[in-house]
Amino acid sequence: MIEMIIEQRRRSLGGGLEVGRVLPFAKRRMVGPFVFFDHMGPLDVAAGVDRTLDVRPHPHIGLSTVTYLFSGEIMHRDSVGSHQPIRSREVNWMTAGSGITHSERFEKARAVGDRLHGIQAWVALPVEAEETAPSFSHHAGDDLPQWNEAGVHGQLIAGEAYGLNAGVKTHSPLFYAHLDLQNGATAEVPEGYSERAIYIATGAVKVDGTRHEAGQMLVLGPGVSRLRADGSATVMVLGGEPLGERFLFWNFVSSSRERLDQAAADWKAGRMKLPDGDSDEFIPLPDTPPAPPPSMS
Repeated sequence: MIEMIIEQRRRSLGGGLEVGRVLPFAKRRMVGPFVFFDHMGPLDVAAGVDRTLDVRPHPHIGLSTVTYLFSGEIMHRDSVGSHQPIRSREVNWMTAGSGITHSERFEKARAVGDRLHGIQAWVALPVEAEETAPSFSHHAGDDLPQWNEAGVHGQLIAGEAYGLNAGVKTHSPLFYAHLDLQNGATAEVPEGYSERAIYIATGAVKVDGTRHEAGQMLVLGPGVSRLRADGSATVMVLGGEPLGERFLFWNFVSSSRERLDQAAADWKAGRMKLPDGDSDEFIPLPDTPPAPPPSMS
């Protein structure tokens, strides 16, 4: 059975770029370790677009960001020295741990135009890894196993599923895959994980005979094992083992509210190094402070 259907909520990031926010959701904060899920675009960008489209330097703690594109190109720079474009069907996996800053610039779009379309997810770190040293890795080719079978083209982005292992280093059990389905094709949904979901990026699918459309995340119960394309469709399947409660403020994730306070104070005071090669501007801390810790009684 489907436990919950989450509709994306569209919001502007500025410069004409819209995202569909899926996670966190008021009634479902996480799916396995996935604590954040944004559907970017699709957006056709004309050459010469101004820099308001860019995502200026900003900080993270306690998570890994996972950027995955269906089309387009984004230039990533961060405070551990990474300078890496990401293109379609590649993965930028950035582990913030104790703290990292990065920017996302649309340099190709500005030069020649582009069609931007993709997913950015955040994966919370287990408590013992929340303060790990920050790192960045880029993955393509054999690191991201692909397969074609009965009208389904699949690519494993991270974790273990479909008898395959991705080359991305993860800190807890999870799976994340991209499936393109022809009309009428059936795909298995990986089992063996406590929490699982399907996100329909384009088209429509049927699960247990009921049709669901683009922009919906289906949080699955233990009985669901497959989906069927109703027309051509692109879906993301994801899940893993839960990590326990996580608190979020702005770009920070932690099992401790006090740690969010510290991260906010560090950013406001300028104690977090800006990305190499992109340190002339940054996104300021929002005016809304982190929620206070619960009172002791």
